[in-house]
Amino acid sequence: MADVVDPATRSRMMSGIRGKNTKPELMIRKALHARGFRYRLHCDLPGKPDICLPKHRAVIFVHGCFWHGHDCHLFKWPKTRPEFWEAKINRNREVDAVSTAALLAGAWRVGTIWECALKGRARLPLGQVLDECEAWLVGTGSILEIRSAPTRL
Repeated sequence: MADVVDPATRSRMMSGIRGKNTKPELMIRKALHARGFRYRLHCDLPGKPDICLPKHRAVIFVHGCFWHGHDCHLFKWPKTRPEFWEAKINRNREVDAVSTAALLAGAWRVGTIWECALKGRARLPLGQVLDECEAWLVGTGSILEIRSAPTRL
């Protein structure tokens, strides 16, 4: 299937996609700060966590469902250049797994908040997401994963 826009337009569109300071990440950061949590951004740790809370020895990744191949309603395999996208997304998944293992081995606690938990038809209330984060941060659990609510068919 041919691209519907010219290469210059596609390049401009793709250059607007950022890996840092995304809307879901900013939502979580603002809400954590409002609850009194202080953090560092994009620490020099395996996987470059989005949020690092040294006091709690915890890191939080805010993953986009498309870029990390999450099994939710927001992720669909692209129809154009499927081999390229499959390799790219599978590589992202591998990097995520290696980074998580390295962080856990280094005695860090690892949290992942998926984009689908914050947007889309099955999103969770922001308060619920933050309550789960806060309970995990002050608790002793080593892994946290927050994803969208199960959808009914």
